[in-house]
Amino acid sequence: MINDPINRIFGPKDFVRTGPDTIMGRYMRLFWHPVYLGRELKRGRAVPLRIMSEDYTLYRGENGVAQILAPRCAHRCTQLSTGWVEGGALRCFYHGWKYDTSGQCIEAPAEHEGFARNVRIRSYPTEEYLGLIFAYLGEGGAPPLPRYPVFDKEGVLTTSSYIRDCNCYNNLESNMDSLHTAFVHRSSSFTTHGLNWALPEISGEETEYGIVKYGTRPDGKVRRSPFFWPNALYIRSSPEEGEPEVWADHLAWRVPVDDEHHKSFMSNHVALTGEAAARYRERQQQRRAQRQGLSDGSAAAQAVLRGEIHIDELKDRPDAVNIQDYVAQVGQGVIPDFDHERLGRSDVLVALYRRLLARELQAFAEGRPLKAWKTAADVSASIGL
Repeated sequence: MINDPINRIFGPKDFVRTGPDTIMGRYMRLFWHPVYLGRELKRGRAVPLRIMSEDYTLYRGENGVAQILAPRCAHRCTQLSTGWVEGGALRCFYHGWKYDTSGQCIEAPAEHEGFARNVRIRSYPTEEYLGLIFAYLGEGGAPPLPRYPVFDKEGVLTTSSYIRDCNCYNNLESNMDSLHTAFVHRSSSFTTHGLNWALPEISGEETEYGIVKYGTRPDGKVRRSPFFWPNALYIRSSPEEGEPEVWADHLAWRVPVDDEHHKSFMSNHVALTGEAAARYRERQQQRRAQRQGLSDGSAAAQAVLRGEIHIDELKDRPDAVNIQDYVAQVGQGVIPDFDHERLGRSDVLVALYRRLLARELQAFAEGRPLKAWKTAADVSASIGL
């Protein structure tokens, strides 16, 4: 059982705290989370990592396999990421103690023979999938890493990430709010795709995998989006401007760094092969080149929040949608003021998400069985993935 009062109702003030000593943090650690872009971790390199207000060491062995260990050496507690990768192991920079992927110390120079076998640090299950490095940071054995069948098909897979200077929960609740597109993104590429022309009627329901969201427009068109519990958003994206043949499958995980910052990890898949795939990659490279000359999107968003410029002055930037979301979410406050909010009927999915989280945390606190959420692979046929 969790050391939290069980004769209470959990709510948003509990959801925003994900440190290792919080109920939300312990609950979130029951799931796999992406923690790093695979392409950014080179062979033979180690880096410090912070997820849910806890520090770790991430490294890629010379064999190409990524692994996560505790943040500090067991000897004098220096930061392990400053050390050297040797084969599949990591040697401490301070006094040379060496750890394998299980966290077992296999060398302790200057100590007597046999000393190292009695030293072990924490090691965490780590897998690479969809161009991302995933970790299981909870106690006990890890469940199977969820799979997403449509992303495993032949095509072009790209990954990206961004960091946002507010609580992860700001972004998660935004994912439950399709109405905001008509206002936050009213001057954006969403206009081309018809996503902000009219106010949608918001509805949805709990499913065996999480939540299904519906946005019904006045013309009867319905946008349907699955949300995989607890923090993965799936969107079937509209064609890109100038590329009517290109539809993309988009997955985004919102992962806390600490209670005041979070990182979003995205995988995108387009079902193109051969020459069509080559042309698509070339166009994507051209778009990346265009963005390189721009100022930082987060800095631009902060300028909007300080009142130095208006958001409409940034509408022609290729990263306008991300800037608009930053302004809306960080504009709520690093952690929102839940005591003074007023939800309306359009917040039906925000309310549903809160009820489900409260229910699961209550069961967790009381030591009762939690819902066995199915994965995308389990339900892919029924939801079109």
